[in-house]
Amino acid sequence: MQAVILAAGMGKRLGKHTEDVTKCMVKVNNVTLIERMLGQLDVLDLSRIIIVVGYQANKLKDFISTLNIRTPIVYVTNEIYDRTNNIYSLYLAREYLLQEDTLLLESDLIFESRILDHLLDEPYPNLALVAKYESWMDGTVVIIDESDEILDFIDKRHFKFSDISDYYKTVNIYKFSKEFSRKYYVPILESYSQLLGRNEYYEQILRIIILLNRADLLAEAVIKAKRVPSGEVWYEIDDIADLDIAESMFTQSASEKLTKFQNRYGGYWRYPQMLDFCYLVNPYFPPQQLMDEIKANFEHLISSYPSGLDIDCLLAAKYFRIPKEKVIVGNGASELIKSLMEDIRGNVGMIIPTFEEYPNRLDEEAIIHYSPGNDNFAYTADDLIDYFGDKDISALLLINPDNPSGNYMPRQDVIRLAEWAESSKVRLIYDESFVDFADSAEPPTLLDDGILRRFPGLVVVKSISKSFGVPGLRLGVLASGDPDQIAKMRKDVSIWNINSFAEFFLQIWEKYQKDYAYALRRFKNDRSIYLKELKRIKNLRPIPTQANYVMCEVLGGMTAKHLSECLLDQFNIFIKDLSRKKGINGEYVRLAVRNDEDNKLLLNALDIILNGDQSTPNITGSISELDDARLPQSADVSYFDQVH
Repeated sequence: MQAVILAAGMGKRLGKHTEDVTKCMVKVNNVTLIERMLGQLDVLDLSRIIIVVGYQANKLKDFISTLNIRTPIVYVTNEIYDRTNNIYSLYLAREYLLQEDTLLLESDLIFESRILDHLLDEPYPNLALVAKYESWMDGTVVIIDESDEILDFIDKRHFKFSDISDYYKTVNIYKFSKEFSRKYYVPILESYSQLLGRNEYYEQILRIIILLNRADLLAEAVIKAKRVPSGEVWYEIDDIADLDIAESMFTQSASEKLTKFQNRYGGYWRYPQMLDFCYLVNPYFPPQQLMDEIKANFEHLISSYPSGLDIDCLLAAKYFRIPKEKVIVGNGASELIKSLMEDIRGNVGMIIPTFEEYPNRLDEEAIIHYSPGNDNFAYTADDLIDYFGDKDISALLLINPDNPSGNYMPRQDVIRLAEWAESSKVRLIYDESFVDFADSAEPPTLLDDGILRRFPGLVVVKSISKSFGVPGLRLGVLASGDPDQIAKMRKDVSIWNINSFAEFFLQIWEKYQKDYAYALRRFKNDRSIYLKELKRIKNLRPIPTQANYVMCEVLGGMTAKHLSECLLDQFNIFIKDLSRKKGINGEYVRLAVRNDEDNKLLLNALDIILNGDQSTPNITGSISELDDARLPQSADVSYFDQVH
């Protein structure tokens, strides 16, 4: 067995990274792609490694000569690398294909070593390594049958997004037998390259072979697909964005991996195998029909300007039944928080630990902290009134339920706090981004015109992204009984501060009130089960919560950071490490509440890491096992009947 590496390309899309070196000399976490790949091949007892070079060939050869590679290396040079594609590079190495069974690899790949083992262990002589198509992938895909035989190669020109459920992406690692190369691949490669051109991809030859075989013009020219096992990681690096992602996936340590993921602050759709228990959304909203309605209007929305801020505020006002001049819509609640906090003069009272978006907008000396001083980080309206009653503050921040503790203050107590604030000439900033998730017999929200008229100094903030499960839309609202405050903020933000998709959501969401009410009931049922199962895990103490997350103390000597590292590195689960938060003294993490299936995966992983338990937690109830009869019977009530 030999290996052929195609490494002639220039890698122009990598910009400055390939100005002086070829693509495979780009470093991922200080290790070049070619060094990593050659090291992986060197342990396979290959007869030789053939490398097709072109751009910056001498630099590449000189670099490889410094590596301690025992396998003999042979070079083939593509002198016209700038005018040809990889089909010509492989054409130049065709004589080697005729001599031995071959592993064929492209040099811009990074992958776990065991991926090669899977390919070599398979008895089939001709294999293409493939992975189920995902959103981050680009390039040639294949269609396979139930026996994993490849039925077709689909290039970019013939790719149809309507068919992606049937597609598997080629990893660009192949195994060809000498017989296959001699009888089929090389003869067609020679003819195609000479007659039709040199500026295409070598997969085109495979496509021709498949088509000829299906037409019974070739005998036994079968190519099988070998699927990359779930959880095993690979990536193709074509541009600087790919490089950035690869560096977060292939780190030198679990600690470094966690840090890189924490610093991304989102975009985790690029890692479809990862379960995000860090960022907080509604797992059961929006419903599929709402998503389909957005999809049906996609072309109009993407090709049209959104309305200005005034219209967006009107849409929010209509939904929450408050006057337009009392509400503003933001590009996420964070945009509104920034505008609000940077306008505040004087000291601000805050409970710690808290959501950092608020204190990050102020000078530290302008913040007066209150710490609950108990293991559950619990506090009441009376606690806040007693503590801040003699403090020099112009505003008081209350996040309810609190983030990260999940502490919940009932509505009547919030109103009592608002009364104290109004009489004390203190602006109460009330963030109710998670209040819809609370178990409350009374309407929990303060987004109510009567409340705003009663308390003109009150400011209510709500993250639509979190409550309604649409973080990608970036939507938040802020309401105040003080129209001057709203008018000032409208001047501070852009007139087109939300996009057309977010505006369309504001326009249609009222139709889905029943779905939202049902999603909340479903969520609360799952949270109840989730909390019971978390309590069963040794060395973990969950804190009571009314939010869509649970703050947990990590016991038994393990740090929160180490637990977070292990979950990400071993199970591809991302959680919030709270160890560096102000107001935290001990080892704490925050775990989102996701759907029932995902929650089970996290519970199992926690048990394994904390207690070495290989068994799946015995979850006694599941939303999937419940029918509507067991849920609170209000499926037909509106959002306003339940929440308002």
